[in-house]
Amino acid sequence: MQAAIHYSIAVALLTIYGGQVCPFLESLSLATLAIVISSFALLFYGIRLPLLKSMVFNAELTARPKRHFFVEMTIFVGLGLCLTFFNMFIFDFPFGSGMKLFVGCLTLGFFASADLALTCDYQVAQKMAKEGNRCILPHGFFSLTKKLIIVAIILAVLTSGVQILVILHDLNWIRQLPVNTDLAVASKGIIQEFSFVLLILLLYTSRLILSYTRNLKLYFGRQTSVLEEVTKGKLDGHVPVTTNDEFGVIAGYTNTMINGLRERTEEVQLTQDVTILSLASLAETRDNETGQHLLRTQRYVRCLAEQLRNHPRFKSSLDDTAIDLLYKSAPLHDIGKVGIQDSILLKPGRLSSEEFEIMKKHAEYGSDTLASALERMGANSFLSYAQEIAYTHHEKWDGSGYPRGLAADEIPISGRLMALADVYDALISKRVYKPAFTHEKAYAIIMEGKGSHFDPDIVEAFVASEQDFKKIARQYSDKE
Repeated sequence: MQAAIHYSIAVALLTIYGGQVCPFLESLSLATLAIVISSFALLFYGIRLPLLKSMVFNAELTARPKRHFFVEMTIFVGLGLCLTFFNMFIFDFPFGSGMKLFVGCLTLGFFASADLALTCDYQVAQKMAKEGNRCILPHGFFSLTKKLIIVAIILAVLTSGVQILVILHDLNWIRQLPVNTDLAVASKGIIQEFSFVLLILLLYTSRLILSYTRNLKLYFGRQTSVLEEVTKGKLDGHVPVTTNDEFGVIAGYTNTMINGLRERTEEVQLTQDVTILSLASLAETRDNETGQHLLRTQRYVRCLAEQLRNHPRFKSSLDDTAIDLLYKSAPLHDIGKVGIQDSILLKPGRLSSEEFEIMKKHAEYGSDTLASALERMGANSFLSYAQEIAYTHHEKWDGSGYPRGLAADEIPISGRLMALADVYDALISKRVYKPAFTHEKAYAIIMEGKGSHFDPDIVEAFVASEQDFKKIARQYSDKE
């Protein structure tokens, strides 16, 4: 549609105004001139689409705007040359007359081609953003200042050429006026003519400026939004690289920076996961509980957190990142047991009250160990959740737990989630001092602890996730 409008305007201007710059064209009737120009314009418009398909649409995305400009410009040049030679051979016009029409085609073609190329550039940028194209740096750097200088020179030459043709025509017209002609009327006509030409040139120039600013808005908007996402820790965005100037370089370096940050983040996350697994494995080697216990409890915690993520009391704390860190940190809940002597930790029976007091120290040992790591890594470290879980997963909702006797919301969410997950798994697992309970019996005990041992809302999440708990228990059951 945009191309059709440009071609229609060009035909109208060349038809209506062609005679105003060339007395030979003026000698033709308006209908004859319209038929000639329209026929050739339709001919070249007809071959436009095949040319675009073969030379533009099959090219790389970043090469399309430039090729689009040259295809459109070639069509207008061809149109101007055909009109020139047709008028020379059919109407016996002089070469100078044809060249005046050619300059008109060239000027209108430049404006139309530039505008269509800018639109192509805009569409390419949108397509690249939608498809996730991640071009790094543009090829064949060509500075923006040089582009602007070239465009300014071309505009100056073409507009000056058109104005010169108008001046020459008006001078010739004045020479042919009768001696008694009212020069005031003639001057008014000349001024109107110049004003019309200037208005057309101004409208075309304004259109190019608007198209270019639209593209700049897209570039800067995408650049800003991607950088905003980066500040929030989201590293999956990119800026489309569609130009080979400074804007393309900025976009390319931004993408390179994001790729580097993403690689470093993935490396840190991998290190984090390996660290957690290593620490959890260390605790496992000294405990009589199986590694399946760690796998089950971390999945119980994630299941409860997912169930509560939209709950009014929890939704501000349980986003995707928090749930992922809770899941990864859960296996460290008993890391403090490495500080308990083997005679108590591995005792094949129930502990005495004195031994149990010593066993209870594992919550503090684990917290102290992870707190030391936090001092070095910072309060925002992934170990924050692990430290909370290790320290508070034996606290109870009514304040009767250990090591500090915290109650209700004084207990971190991580500790409350782990408390239920740990107790449920202990109930359904075989221990040297007890057989494995059925799910139904464990369910009943959890329900008895609602509001005393456990956060009531977390118990409700457990009830809603009952089938998931049973599935996890079956999938990661202990092998006899």
